[in-house]
Amino acid sequence: MLKVLILLQLAVLTAYDDLRAARRDECGSVTTEHVLWAVAVIAIVGIVVAAVTTYVKSQAGNIK
Repeated sequence: MLKVLILLQLAVLTAYDDLRAARRDECGSVTTEHVLWAVAVIAIVGIVVAAVTTYVKSQAGNIK
């Protein structure tokens, strides 16, 4: 009976360690970082394009 309990305890602890290690896995963090940087760059480019477009339209109104 003791052998069965020891095997059961080892099985449970092994499964627990596997689950705990899987939660600490940071495989997707690099992808998330790249996506966030891409969104930031797109936002900055959008702001620059809007500013240039506004400036060009305001200057075009001054042409006689």
